[in-house]
Amino acid sequence: MSRLVLVSNRLPVTVKVDRGQVTVGRSSGGLATGLSKPHETSGGLWIGWPGDLSRVPPKLKQEVDLRLRALRCVPLHLSHGEVERYYESFANGILWPTFHYLLDRIPNDSRDWESYWKVNQKFADLVAVHHQKGDSIWVHDYQLMLLPGMLRSRLPDARIGFFLHIPFPSWEVFRILPWRQQIIEGLMGADLIGFHTSAYLRHFTVSMLRLTGSEPNVDRVLYKGREVRLTGLAMGIDAHAFDSTARDELVQQEAQVIRQQHGQSAIFLGIDRLDYTKGIPRRLLSFERLLENEPALRGRVKLIQLAVPSREKVPAYEVFRRQVEELVGRINGAYATPTWTPVHYLYRSLNHRQVCALYMAADVMLVTPLRDGMNLVAKEFAASRIRDDGVLILSELAGAAAEMGEALFVNPYDIEGTANAMRDALTMDKTEIQRRMTLLRARVGKMDVHAWVNTFLTELNTGGDVANRPRALEGDVMLDVLQRLRPAEHLHLIMEYDGALVPFSPHPEQAMPDAELMELLQALCSHPSISVHVVSGRDRQTLERWLGGLALSLYAENGWWQRQVGGTWQTAHEDSGGNDWKDHLRPILKDFTDRTPGSFVEEKSMAVAWHYQDAEQSFGMQQAQELRLHLGQLVREAEVEVQPLARVVEVRRLGMNKGALVPAALAARPGMVVAVGDDHSDEELYAAVPADGVSIHLGPLPTRAHYRMHNPTGLRQFLRALLLSS
Repeated sequence: MSRLVLVSNRLPVTVKVDRGQVTVGRSSGGLATGLSKPHETSGGLWIGWPGDLSRVPPKLKQEVDLRLRALRCVPLHLSHGEVERYYESFANGILWPTFHYLLDRIPNDSRDWESYWKVNQKFADLVAVHHQKGDSIWVHDYQLMLLPGMLRSRLPDARIGFFLHIPFPSWEVFRILPWRQQIIEGLMGADLIGFHTSAYLRHFTVSMLRLTGSEPNVDRVLYKGREVRLTGLAMGIDAHAFDSTARDELVQQEAQVIRQQHGQSAIFLGIDRLDYTKGIPRRLLSFERLLENEPALRGRVKLIQLAVPSREKVPAYEVFRRQVEELVGRINGAYATPTWTPVHYLYRSLNHRQVCALYMAADVMLVTPLRDGMNLVAKEFAASRIRDDGVLILSELAGAAAEMGEALFVNPYDIEGTANAMRDALTMDKTEIQRRMTLLRARVGKMDVHAWVNTFLTELNTGGDVANRPRALEGDVMLDVLQRLRPAEHLHLIMEYDGALVPFSPHPEQAMPDAELMELLQALCSHPSISVHVVSGRDRQTLERWLGGLALSLYAENGWWQRQVGGTWQTAHEDSGGNDWKDHLRPILKDFTDRTPGSFVEEKSMAVAWHYQDAEQSFGMQQAQELRLHLGQLVREAEVEVQPLARVVEVRRLGMNKGALVPAALAARPGMVVAVGDDHSDEELYAAVPADGVSIHLGPLPTRAHYRMHNPTGLRQFLRALLLSS
């Protein structure tokens, strides 16, 4: 196992300084529990904020750091102002409500983006200092969404994973953030990005497509020369721990005491952090509606609501707490009797055993957040029901709903519907209750937090072979390549036109060679020890019009038509075959063009291309995927193949292989080969380059080429340097 470097906003520890004595204890949260084993067994590090130590004397702070180091925790100390601006104001004040669709909670103005960016930079600096070759870095949650990109710029070959523990919103919500571009680019620095559900993953891919133009291919996407993989992987709990605690005799006795204290009342239970996303006010209103609609239940049901204090210093949370407590008071004032109080409200934290006793005592668990990334309370309840009893009422807007299909689902915004579900839970047949809970417990037990951790780390560590990534052709690397090429008696430059010599454009008039390129090609053609070969998917008439006056070899339609220096156009194949397949293709492409504004068809002698560069991005991508499915039958029946290019779907005759250009060029005149391309079809060209040659790929696609450049501007700089060094 490679060493695991974990990075989260908060370290999994609790630091206390009392009367000059320092105590540092491990936290017992779900994430800390699940990651403790790989953290220990890999000899890894955990980097994060240790909590507010601003009032701790420097000498004691050094002792805290030593205690943390013994636990292999690396603290990032933040000032009170940094925590206030980066964490409270931006991460929790803006990102949290936006990602939970509660847009009315977003402040009218925020100036704390810079603090968020700077603290992410501090994390990146600290990770880079401690990183060792071969480490796996796993970054967690919304407070650090810029960190993967920052790490990628510092550690280009590092293996980086990121997991988002809250929902990722739809594009229509995410787009309101002024910093949407920076956030997406930050996340795309990872090799593997994880979400709790496939729905969140889909939301992310739409935003990614809109902002970067990168089209996902099922569970992966190509971005800046790397393959970024995406996964929907629901986090679990330590199910065994809850099951074991529930079997403890003292915990069972405590659960029995709770039931006795509430008499014969059926117990509804809510356990939540006091946060406006958890839906506590609407849950209370639904319980009130139940009492209003079902008078016979008054005195026979009770709601125990545990509200765990959260962000107590934030004014909005203080207001929210008052709202909840006033609602509890109103319900109790309206329905309580001398012997019965409908709502038992607790504003405090309870330990693991106390919570488990509550889970066991309840008849119905209410998990009704307005929006939640996962919600582990629902899983904890199921794991604690060792007798396979109890009913789970679950919000359909919680991530847990995707895998807990045996729950009673409710829309938390539907007060009447939630009240009806409460009534139905009380009258459900015992056999049905047992059937549902048995299935829930089995699933929660199997897909626990340890399985979640192992699955994510396996995906992170087995994908994306960084050792075989092409090197960036810049700086010292470019100087080394030029040094290799200098002794060659002759060089064959075989270069793609669109996307390499000029930026790709679907419209011919926009791709015409500019004066700078013509001057550069003329200089290369005039060099006595350089032969220039230009390859393009465009038709031969266009290439002749643009480049026919230069002393170079031209290859149209990806090599189907060829024109050597001073010669005439000839086909590379004696039998070009018929083009009847085009008659079947044209109506299909016309239909897709009519249904996709901004798309158009380009017909060549041996290929037909459907361009969707100018179409709306996400719709164009969907249409292209559907078109490829439609073309499946045609491919099977005719001697053609479908070639996915950059925002283009091309159907071409079989036999158009750019790799054949290399041996033909070497047969005419021996020498070294420099091959340059930008899309999938150029992989054939790179594969044919001899061992002493050089292959260069432009753009983000995965490639077997030796080197990579980002754009045609860089290639032109390389070609000018090649002229000067020859």
